Amino acid sequence: MKSDRLLSIMLLQTHQQLPASDLADRLEVSARTIMRDVEALSAAGVPVYTVRGPQGGIALLPGFRTDVSGLTTDEARALFVLLSGPAHADLGLDRALGSALRKVMAALPALHRPDADLASRRVLIDPVRWRGAPGPDHPATELAAFQQAVFTGRRLRLRYRHGRDKRVRTYTLDPYGLVSKAGVWYLVADHDGEPALFRTDRALSAAVLDQPVRRRDGTELAEVWDTLRRRIDDIPAPLTVTVKVRDEILAKFLRIHEPDIAAPDPAGSPEADPEPGWTRVELRFRALAAAEALLAFGPDAEVLAPDDLRHALAHKAAATAALYIPRPAA
Repeated sequence: MKSDRLLSIMLLQTHQQLPASDLADRLEVSARTIMRDVEALSAAGVPVYTVRGPQGGIALLPGFRTDVSGLTTDEARALFVLLSGPAHADLGLDRALGSALRKVMAALPALHRPDADLASRRVLIDPVRWRGAPGPDHPATELAAFQQAVFTGRRLRLRYRHGRDKRVRTYTLDPYGLVSKAGVWYLVADHDGEPALFRTDRALSAAVLDQPVRRRDGTELAEVWDTLRRRIDDIPAPLTVTVKVRDEILAKFLRIHEPDIAAPDPAGSPEADPEPGWTRVELRFRALAAAEALLAFGPDAEVLAPDDLRHALAHKAAATAALYIPRPAA
């Protein structure tokens, strides 16, 4: 069944009867398409019919339900969270996504619309990890207090251990929302009126306060997140690294190190190595220590330059190998 027809059913379940012109406006199609959909739905066994007269329109037999309009509050919220993020824009589907969301929002029971709208503005999914950073290695974080503060519009008292100096500080925050960045959850909030970012897995405690949140007027999560993200992503990465990668693992290598690829410079694009079965890739890192993560690929990826990184990796590999030298029998 076409999505427009399914959405027609959902709208009729919510409103019982609507003029064909109203349905057409809500679904962004023509009234003629709506009438064709009514015929198709009727032929498919859906009890939909037309009512003539000034107060007429398209009606659905009372009591007929579909599973879609029976969404719970959490299901409606989850749908809009999963449809957030930049992936659709990358595929050229951002306009289609916006249209689809408007249709689904209009079709949701009125009770669930505020929750779905709130979820779309308070939770973002960003699948691309930070430049030069490893993947998540922390257990899943308990997000209940963070979600409560975000969705109820309350301030949050956070006791937090910073990653750089390990110091523990306590903050009173005004949350904008939650962002999942490559599997790691972050709280985006104002602290004393300034935007700040907090990894939820570094929180030692989080308490929702009775005080209402004090967000800056007209400022939304997406805007604050973009500002904070750029502060990190735009940090210069001056260390250029040339790596020879075995073709069998090239796709995995590029997927893991996508943020580190020296683009858009064409010289940073992968190119065939003189040795068959290998490809050269140019990467950029902020520091030598960040580039040492390349050792995880073992003999399937060889750093060709710079020499100081080669020496550092050789030292690490030798120290690791020494740990596994068989011990003499007692």
